[in-house]
Amino acid sequence: MQIKVMPSPYRPDPKITSLGEKIGDAVQAADFPKTILRFRNDRWAATVGLESLRDDEWLQHFGRFEPLLGNMSEPLALRYHGHQFRVYNPDIGDGRGFLFAQLRDGYDRLLDLGTKGSGTTPYSRRGDGRLTLKGGVREILATEMLEALGVNTSKTFSLIETGEQLMRGDEPSPTRSAMMVRLSHSHIRIGTFQRIAAEGDVEMMERLVEYTLTNLYNETPTENPAAQLLNLAVERIADLAASYMVAGFVHGVLNTDNINITGESFDYGPWRFTEFWDPRFTAAYFDESGLYAFGRQAEAIHWNLGQLAVSLRLICEAPPLIEALERFPGLFQNAIVRRFLWRLGVEPRGEERDRLLVEAGERAMVREQIPIDRLFFEHRAGRSDDPSRYGEMRRAFAKMLSDYRNPGTAGHSYWAKADPCSMLIDEVESIWSAIADRDDWALLNRKISAIRIMGEAHAKDR
Repeated sequence: MQIKVMPSPYRPDPKITSLGEKIGDAVQAADFPKTILRFRNDRWAATVGLESLRDDEWLQHFGRFEPLLGNMSEPLALRYHGHQFRVYNPDIGDGRGFLFAQLRDGYDRLLDLGTKGSGTTPYSRRGDGRLTLKGGVREILATEMLEALGVNTSKTFSLIETGEQLMRGDEPSPTRSAMMVRLSHSHIRIGTFQRIAAEGDVEMMERLVEYTLTNLYNETPTENPAAQLLNLAVERIADLAASYMVAGFVHGVLNTDNINITGESFDYGPWRFTEFWDPRFTAAYFDESGLYAFGRQAEAIHWNLGQLAVSLRLICEAPPLIEALERFPGLFQNAIVRRFLWRLGVEPRGEERDRLLVEAGERAMVREQIPIDRLFFEHRAGRSDDPSRYGEMRRAFAKMLSDYRNPGTAGHSYWAKADPCSMLIDEVESIWSAIADRDDWALLNRKISAIRIMGEAHAKDR
């Protein structure tokens, strides 16, 4: 379900420069009063050969942005447009972040080190270009949890507190500031293609499509590279939509500028995990219409892919693009089934039987208000043998599930715990309160450890 960690030597490869000056603008990071290291992800630093950096070296590179050896000489704030809650906005871009470096991992994937909260850029508009410390802590929790649940997600690479006091209208202020670095499989978004289409730049669109195919998908362009790319994106992004559902995750802001062309989830703002399989559950308080509610995420993502297709019309006829888009519903449904079975820890038994099992599981969760994490945890841990504990729908689901072979969960302590590892909003707020009130980071560190143990337990049967 996800790329496993593979140590690799440091291999810089700043390919983004091949796209020329139109992809972004050279910028400088803010000069922060302090650089206090709060989190470094040595597990993923090892995949790009940076785990051996001393803390002072880490702070120089990821707090003061001294260039990495052989890498980009200056950061780039990338340019893009986007539909934000279905309203087109040409006045956006990297407003509080930039691309700092590109390097290869052990699977030869081209990865980006990009920032959030690193200062103002030409696209900051009226913003201060900063990130709250709470926002950084929340992103750590989101990425760690999603990774453990098999979602293709960016990784929170570093979090540094910067010593500034920020004013925010939607949380208690002044509040502490931070600068975050994320490791991701590109920062090229659907909105990147939208900007080029809006400008009518045929040559740049052709270059971007070729760059994406060769460097991000490791594919040789065919005679119709635009349709080739859209088909690949539809496959990856349909799987992403399914992974959100099976994880019980609500991203909150699925605008076209927040959809990565590689199908990797990133940029976590008002996210939440829903306790129950509630299609109407929303994460963002400003999503008043429920456009990005739990049950509407696939629809929103499919719509965004439609905007990618519209952009690619600059260099491609419509029929092959429409054909690619029409694959989304089937790919999404297949991915839901595959990921649902994976989280249950059972092997497939046939397309129709598997589909009926998933539908029965969804009905049980909805009608009997069974927490998502608990349903998967109890069945995978072998605690579903007492039908008297269940209502009618869950008994029906348990009966169907009894026909499936479980590869086994023996050998990992996680499955012996009394409760599953979850990430609901009350716990998120408790973790932040300990930091805000007492500068106590123990709850966060313990939660990261617990999440990684859960991820190891799931990975054991992959």
